Amino acid sequence: VLSRKNYLTPTNYLELIMTFKQLLKQKRLEVSKLKERYLGGLEKLAFAAAQVDVMKEEIIAKQPVLEATSKETVRIMEKIEVDKVDVDAKKELVQADEAVANEAAGAAKAIKDDCEAELAVALPALKSAISALNTLKPADITNLKSFKNPPPLVRLVLEAVCVMKGIKSERKPGPDGKMMDDFWGPSQKMVGDVKFLDSLKNYDKDNIPPAIIKKIRDKYIPMEEFNPDTVAKVSTACEGMVKWIIAMEVYERVAKVVAPKKIALKEAESALKIQMDTLKIKQAELKEVVDKLTAMENELEEKKQKKKELEEDISMCELKLDRAEKLLSGLGGEKTAWKHRAEELTEQLERLSGDVLLASAYSAYVGPFTSDFRKKAIENWMGEMERVGIKHNPAFSLAEILGDQVKIRNWRLAGLPADAYSTDNAIIQSSSRRWPLMIDPQGQANKWVKNMEKGLHVLKMSNPNYLRTLETAIQFGQPMLLENVGEELDAVLEPVLLKQ
Repeated sequence: VLSRKNYLTPTNYLELIMTFKQLLKQKRLEVSKLKERYLGGLEKLAFAAAQVDVMKEEIIAKQPVLEATSKETVRIMEKIEVDKVDVDAKKELVQADEAVANEAAGAAKAIKDDCEAELAVALPALKSAISALNTLKPADITNLKSFKNPPPLVRLVLEAVCVMKGIKSERKPGPDGKMMDDFWGPSQKMVGDVKFLDSLKNYDKDNIPPAIIKKIRDKYIPMEEFNPDTVAKVSTACEGMVKWIIAMEVYERVAKVVAPKKIALKEAESALKIQMDTLKIKQAELKEVVDKLTAMENELEEKKQKKKELEEDISMCELKLDRAEKLLSGLGGEKTAWKHRAEELTEQLERLSGDVLLASAYSAYVGPFTSDFRKKAIENWMGEMERVGIKHNPAFSLAEILGDQVKIRNWRLAGLPADAYSTDNAIIQSSSRRWPLMIDPQGQANKWVKNMEKGLHVLKMSNPNYLRTLETAIQFGQPMLLENVGEELDAVLEPVLLKQ
């Protein structure tokens, strides 16, 4: 038909099988990924559409809650304003009561301080007297009882103690024969009591009869010799008793001054207690309303926060809804195209074995032939495939099965002619497992290869260094073009051509 011989060897058949296996695996993976991308896009669109409905329902559901929260917030704010007035009024009353109570407490403290200042004069002397009594020993008291004719100062001191204790004297004749008060006998009985010292220590100093203290103050205290230093020269026991009597007199004198103040202090403290009890009640009432107001303010903050969150949620939902609707609107036309393309890819996967078989046979067998011859060969093969039931695309196109539009465009930019025949030749060259032998009477393929490959080594068989250049290109993975090859090739090239 073409007036030239073309030899088909077992190598062509083996190449067909190897190319078929490689391309089928590659195309299945490629088509499956592409199909999954379209299906994934359709799922995303369906999910976005479903989310639009969900967000619409969410906005509808949250609007009443937001309105109710806003109304509740306003109600609480109004209630707080009213309660705040009540709290401020109660606070003013309590502060006024606190001022009165503090003033009363200050007055009571002043009275108390005054009483303590007055008593501070008498209490040290009293403590000193009690300490002196504590130093007395039973032997000192026994010594007093042993006196048959006691010194005048001892008689005087014991007489004063008898007066303080309310012990009556004995009537006896004096040196001039007249009857006089004698306290020595009662004094001996008094000191003979085992609880004598305890009776002095526990003396009721706050309730001394006026007649007794008057007699002590008028008769004994003015005496020059009635002092501890003088008495101490005569009797240690009587020294402590003198201190005790003088301390009692001082204490009674101070107590008379302090007594009204103590009464006033007691009355002030009683009134203060009533005021403080009333103040505590009012403070408790104030605390109750303040706590209530604080709770309402906390609730108000919670409502405000909830309102803010709801507004932000609704705003975010509306923003997402707007974006989703724009996305769906923009991709609305693509949905049908994607669905149609996914269906086409599903059909393509079903007939992929037949299409790849045709493409593999095309690459293995019809490379050297013209376009018309190739077309007839494809028609014969498709008829045989239909006979045995192998699915394939009736409108076979090598560019559609194995071509990549980006690569094809780059090829054409590099000088590849734009016709389908040249495109098929380039696809066979790029997808074949063997090194291509190009019949190129017009030099189009030569020019295209030189433009496509960077760092290309261009050699002729007549070049004496071509084997060394070939070795270098293989070692460093560089492209190489052998020009003007004949029907017979150098045997040295056979391992390279067979990729051994």
